[in-house]
Amino acid sequence: QVQLVESGGGLVQAGGSLRLSCAASGRTFGTWAMGWFRQAPGKEREFVATISWSGGSTSYADSVKGRFTISRDNAKNTVYLQMNSLKPEDTAVYYCALQMVASITYDYWGQGTQVTVSS
Repeated sequence: QVQLVESGGGLVQAGGSLRLSCAASGRTFGTWAMGWFRQAPGKEREFVATISWSGGSTSYADSVKGRFTISRDNAKNTVYLQMNSLKPEDTAVYYCALQMVASITYDYWGQGTQVTVSS
């Protein structure tokens, strides 16, 4: 089993920045990738960004490209999401997720952290 704990959410004004962290613990050996997703009220959960655990390759949703940066610290089993130039439409609960090797989906999810961007 793997446990994921997010932190770093909060209230920020439009144009501001936040950095989310997600610490993984438990049986993390065999991690293939970690990602961030978000869900706004009344909307479906959507992909934000992902990073491969070995090579560090990244991918982003078009809506956050150039504003958000995903990174990882393998030694700490932690993934980060630096969010700059925040917009009110970025308001959502942000979830981190972990994909294991040979899995076609994300296998583990955190409890989520609220990000609220005021206009």
